[in-house]
Amino acid sequence: MSKAAQLDRDAVRIGDLVIGPGLPVVVIGGEDARWLRLPAAGDSPEARSVRPAGKAVAEAATEADAEMAGGTAAEMAERAVGEARARWAGPLLVEPSSAADLPAVARHADAVVLGPAWVREPGLVRAAARLGLPVIIQRGNDQRGRAVTLEEWLAAADHCAAEGNEAIVLCESGGGTEPAGTVSHLPPFQLSPSDLAPAPDSGPASDSASDSNSGAALALGLAPDSVAHAAPDSALHSAPDLALMRAARERTGRPVLAALGRDGGLAGAAVAAGADGLLLDPAAPPEARAAAGEAATLLAALVRPQSPRTLTEARGEIDRVDAALAVLLERRALLAARIQRLKPVGGFRGRDMERERRLVAGMARRAPRLGVRRLAPIMNAVIEAGLHAAEEERGRDRDRG
Repeated sequence: MSKAAQLDRDAVRIGDLVIGPGLPVVVIGGEDARWLRLPAAGDSPEARSVRPAGKAVAEAATEADAEMAGGTAAEMAERAVGEARARWAGPLLVEPSSAADLPAVARHADAVVLGPAWVREPGLVRAAARLGLPVIIQRGNDQRGRAVTLEEWLAAADHCAAEGNEAIVLCESGGGTEPAGTVSHLPPFQLSPSDLAPAPDSGPASDSASDSNSGAALALGLAPDSVAHAAPDSALHSAPDLALMRAARERTGRPVLAALGRDGGLAGAAVAAGADGLLLDPAAPPEARAAAGEAATLLAALVRPQSPRTLTEARGEIDRVDAALAVLLERRALLAARIQRLKPVGGFRGRDMERERRLVAGMARRAPRLGVRRLAPIMNAVIEAGLHAAEEERGRDRDRG
């Protein structure tokens, strides 16, 4: 049976994840799934795939580079992806650098990621589709800095579908995954897929370039002194075009991801714009993974309608709603404490019951299933909890004074 288990056109299963509208937002590169980018050995992915009459020469060059590094390109890909699979039992996505990587991807991965350099090459896209794995197709800038158009992006999805593979997820990255014109000389076998486990959080991120590079090295599982061989992407990774992402969803009905690179700052905006998942760079630091996870948990609970189909899924959604509720309750308690300090008469003696009635009536319009009768005791408990917390805080302040 194909690993590309397709539920519907708008829902794609990758390992034990299901990506699509009405489902939880997934974080790939976070806790939900990991992905591994196989760097080229001595050439860029685009240079190998698009040379006009020199594809055979390019493949020969790939093999020569690989043999110098300790094996053929296929053998190195087998080692890298095989090690990744051994270290991570969850959903594993792999981005190949050339066609030579595809057999290893087929044996060990749960999905194949096609970068912008592949999108303009129908033959490579079709070869990836024939693996029988879900295909994630990235739109962005290729390594010559040329932006993949919406039409080219969707045409690549059509090439997959023409091979009988409908397990397609569209990923909007807004920019190249590597700077234009750069070449990674890091052979795939040097990648230690310990990046498939979260990097240890050693505290606040350092502002120094050396600390940043060392963090990236640890996330990739590399020795710190090997970082110079890897092409950094954070400087030239532009923000995803969220409007274009929405347009792709509307035109195709397929799941969509937003690629955030190594920066989780846009995670909330991507979730609010309708992203079904967030794709973080394999070298994303812990704080970026945390930001993406919080957006997928808290913001999605507020803005993303869910349609759980099983008891487990329904309980998972309840957990996310409760997490968002806890954040809002804490924020409300802090604001209430501030109000107590500003009011002429604070505490329980300063309660404004008419304002509280208006508050409950306004909430009932947004929560008609509960209505005024059920919301009134809930909000009374919330208000009293905030007042008790504020009084305890004032007491502690008096004791310290």
